Amino acid sequence: MSEMITPANVFLNVEASSVDDVLKFLAGKAVELGYADDADAVLASFKHREELGSTGMADGFAIPHAKDDAIKKPGILVAKLAGDVSWKSTDDVPVTTAIGLVMPGAEAGTTHLVVLAKVSSMLMHEDARARISESDDPAAIAATVAEYVK
Repeated sequence: MSEMITPANVFLNVEASSVDDVLKFLAGKAVELGYADDADAVLASFKHREELGSTGMADGFAIPHAKDDAIKKPGILVAKLAGDVSWKSTDDVPVTTAIGLVMPGAEAGTTHLVVLAKVSSMLMHEDARARISESDDPAAIAATVAEYVK
């Protein structure tokens, strides 16, 4: 599963002023990197998930996720934001890092749940959060995520 995240999937200083901006960015990158073939469908899936309940976690992290047939293969994208984005979270702290999951619709109940659980578990570790938050090295950030998503 660690092949889902590479240094090319990590984006630094992403300009975004809203949750929608972040989701649009992730949807576009999913297409650009070959994970999906329809950014609008991926964006709609991200937005649908947010309508069900916020994907904001704690300590400035969010895990937006999209499951759609427009997504051809599973992937993990990390967007470190240039500034704080107001995002409903468990601790009311603005989001500074979004870890986007893009999953084929057919893997909604399988790969999606496994990866979501592993990324959520990773964010429970202060060391992992700090390594991601404090790094400006896409390779180091990807390696941290890959370490937990094996």
